[in-house]
Amino acid sequence: MSIIDQYKIGKQPYYRAVADEVDLYGSAYSVRMPMMLKGPTGCGKTRFVEYMAWKLGRPLITVACNEDMTASDLVGRFLLDASGTRWQDGPLALAARLGAICYLDEVVEARQDTTVVIHPLTDARRVLPLEKKGELIQAHPDFQLVISYNPGYQSLMKDLKQSTKQRFGALDFNYPSHEIEAEIVAHETRGSLDVANKLVSIAERARNLKGHGLDEGISTRMLIYAGSLIASGVNPLSACRMTLVRPITDDPDMRDALDAAVSTFF
Repeated sequence: MSIIDQYKIGKQPYYRAVADEVDLYGSAYSVRMPMMLKGPTGCGKTRFVEYMAWKLGRPLITVACNEDMTASDLVGRFLLDASGTRWQDGPLALAARLGAICYLDEVVEARQDTTVVIHPLTDARRVLPLEKKGELIQAHPDFQLVISYNPGYQSLMKDLKQSTKQRFGALDFNYPSHEIEAEIVAHETRGSLDVANKLVSIAERARNLKGHGLDEGISTRMLIYAGSLIASGVNPLSACRMTLVRPITDDPDMRDALDAAVSTFF
């Protein structure tokens, strides 16, 4: 298996389009526009990128960004082994060489002095300087950079610079309408639509509490966890408490309120 084949998505990921995001992204890729996906945790941003990579037939290299990530983690570094010193490309350099889609997930978690390394790849130059190696990578014609982040977690300390934001096209993501989200949950869990509708109703109540005791609402991903447990035979009350309530709050009063919402539907 070649390196590029390792990053290709072999099986079509399930993605339920909500609006015209598939067509818009396809048009953006046709001109190799860097893209920024904005939306809450667990609403489908990563699944969307996987689906588009499959649809476009391009390899996908994903990087989960964090505050300890350095520029070398993205670009590459020299390594010492039994044969001596050798260079190893980082995921960004590898994607630029192979013509892959490089997806930087939750990019605001990375330090700003790290994210600036993407700038030369996101304008007309489409190059990546490997300063330690003394090489300038000309990005493959099929290369595209995609980043994502959750604006709900934005702060002055964790936000992208305007000089970075203005290099990207942007798509907004949010939780789907009730009917579409229930359809997604039922499909992903292979459970009943009735159970999926109840789970979405619980999530909607929790999302109304965001900013009023909850930092973040219940995500579609969490509903799929709950639905999967219920479909496997777990008691719905126990499944919901374990996957929907306990992970998002330690506040006793908030837990009681969410448990009551669960009891209303199950």
